[in-house]
Amino acid sequence: YLAMDPAEQSDYPRLVERLSQLDKQIDNPANYIYYLSTPPLLYGVVPQHLKHVGLNSEEGGALRRIVIEKPFGYDLASALELNEIYRSAFQEHQLYRIDHFLGKETVQDIMALRFANGIFEPLWNRNYIDRVEITAVENMGIESRGGFYDQTGALRDMVQNHLAQLVALTAMEPPVQFNADLFRNEVVKVYQSFRPMSDDEVRRRVIRGQYTEGEWRGELHRAYREEDKVAGDSRTETFVAMKLYIDNWRWQGVPFYIRTGKMMPTKVTEIVVHFKPTPHKMFTSLDGGTVPNQLIIRIQPDEGISLKFAAKVPGSGFEVKKVSMNFTYDQLGGLASGDAYSRLLEDCMLGDSTLFTRSDAVEMSWRFFDPILRLWQEDDFPLYGYPAGTWGPKQSDLIIERDHSWTNPCRNLTNSELYCEL
Repeated sequence: YLAMDPAEQSDYPRLVERLSQLDKQIDNPANYIYYLSTPPLLYGVVPQHLKHVGLNSEEGGALRRIVIEKPFGYDLASALELNEIYRSAFQEHQLYRIDHFLGKETVQDIMALRFANGIFEPLWNRNYIDRVEITAVENMGIESRGGFYDQTGALRDMVQNHLAQLVALTAMEPPVQFNADLFRNEVVKVYQSFRPMSDDEVRRRVIRGQYTEGEWRGELHRAYREEDKVAGDSRTETFVAMKLYIDNWRWQGVPFYIRTGKMMPTKVTEIVVHFKPTPHKMFTSLDGGTVPNQLIIRIQPDEGISLKFAAKVPGSGFEVKKVSMNFTYDQLGGLASGDAYSRLLEDCMLGDSTLFTRSDAVEMSWRFFDPILRLWQEDDFPLYGYPAGTWGPKQSDLIIERDHSWTNPCRNLTNSELYCEL
């Protein structure tokens, strides 16, 4: 342990001395991993100070890696500036931008589900899939993070990184081999294919909201603007819903709906793939409608996968009902799925950067989302209120096309009826 001020360059020679002492004690060949679990304002400072005292150099065979927590910039300009600082102090293979979402077993299982099963990949395209929903919501407010969150908001905190990555994993092409470079190349290609939105399209396809006071489960929850360290007139969003398109051969014309929010009815992160209905309606459901197929990938909680399909109701007639085949990770046995950060930090120690975000992916993601943030700065862009404990502003329903609606998940994946209106 060494007490120092990481913002002060003059303190870093003491770090060099302390590390040298530890190397001798534990017979370490000067291999170091730096973990920037610091306030974001130091993200561009620490790498330069490490370089100043030579702690970035891998001369002589030493391993030097730096783990960087999100946010990877607050907009495109700051992301480009940070990337330039990192590249001036470290090489790309030394940079490990950590995002715990990519360390979750179920996130990685998206790739296994798609690329290790012959029954899914032939259907994974615009010919058979109608739309894709990705939801990541929490049933809590900002807790004691008002000072941070009011400067950040839901788009920076969740959409530009977590949800964009889930879109990329769902939509990416299979890499020729599963290694860090080829896998991350395919992620970047998805970001490059995001269809840019005009200002008018942003206003029609992007809904932002902020939770207001509401009674939920017998308790009165205060509004976001009443939280500690939040401005009384804050226009920071706690909810974002968006419709985006991926302009490539596989996904042309298929809408991807993504949403995230605080103070929602439950805590859940999942992907719902809606397949197109059968071309000819031979059977009717009990309510007279159709029973389209759905594939649900639950990332948290109750990690697992559920496939929804139609089965005939026993007895006379040919009515069908939606049923499900469910798999949860606890059925596999063996090692527990474990903590996502632990998995990623172990990968860093092993030198495997597959599940870490590369510089070009950060830049391409920001090129898509930065115009949205700039438009939000205009006073006339609406910020809708929604009572705590609800599924967000009603205006978010308007971005869903045709007769569809958002899929509101219940908590337990193993329920016989997976979805409900809360």
